[in-house]
Amino acid sequence: MYTVPDQSGRRVIITGSNSGTGREAARRMAGAGAEVVLAVRTPEKGEAAKAQILREFPTAALEVRRVDLADLSSVRALADGLLADGRPIDVLVNNAGVMAPPKRMLTADGFELQFGSNFLGPLALTNLLLPLVLRGERPRVVTMSSGTANVGRIHFDDLQWAEGYRPSMSYAQSKLADMLMGQHLAAVATARGWDLLSTTAHPGYTRTNLQTAGANLGREAPRRRLLGDRTILPSQGVEQGTEPLLYAATSPQAEQGGYYGPGRSFGLVGPTVKTRLPRSARGVDLAASLWSVAEDLTGTQLPD
Repeated sequence: MYTVPDQSGRRVIITGSNSGTGREAARRMAGAGAEVVLAVRTPEKGEAAKAQILREFPTAALEVRRVDLADLSSVRALADGLLADGRPIDVLVNNAGVMAPPKRMLTADGFELQFGSNFLGPLALTNLLLPLVLRGERPRVVTMSSGTANVGRIHFDDLQWAEGYRPSMSYAQSKLADMLMGQHLAAVATARGWDLLSTTAHPGYTRTNLQTAGANLGREAPRRRLLGDRTILPSQGVEQGTEPLLYAATSPQAEQGGYYGPGRSFGLVGPTVKTRLPRSARGVDLAASLWSVAEDLTGTQLPD
């Protein structure tokens, strides 16, 4: 089991930290001494997660703030509040996401829900918070991708899936976009000489509510899972599944642009290893081109 190094004195922002890998990352980083901001869409759920962590670590420094990554005005509101605080951010963890809603749905700004929530919202938040992150001590931006990025493609002619929406392939595109986001930020940091580490991770097949929450969006009644929590594929619990994210966020051995995930059963389970970027992420200028498009869509830019 990966042990999070001492995080005393470090301020960490984790999106989607009321459940799943986000809550586990918040729990273990807070337990290692970090001051953690739980950035969540539903504050009541964030407060419940905070209370749960405090029962285990009574002296943990935790704060709940609201952000809806499917609404750029909400992203700006979170960023504005943190900027007004003026306190450096040492780690930004872009963890929150939605997976495979059965019907095409839109964000508050008119983007396809998965592309907007999983990629455009986190990219906008990253751009807006980078002035604080760059003031942090050995700062990092960590972005959660997925093994499904391997089969993803960036459809520049229809990024919003207005034609022929396919839930799983739209999800794959959004998580490939996250991977490219992490890669481009790493390249920019290196080119500009920033003291910033940009890493990405994927959880393999980790059992969380991600698999059911998205699939039930827009349904009058939740879809029943025939096997319950069981699966014919190798899977793992959230404690193990969060380790690639924690490694990318805290390990002294994590590398610029590093991509981390489980090392067994075709990347589905097991201890964390550095993973080779899939062919889908290796296009010449692909990451830079997507970043440029995303900045135009979100109205945000990298700081000078």
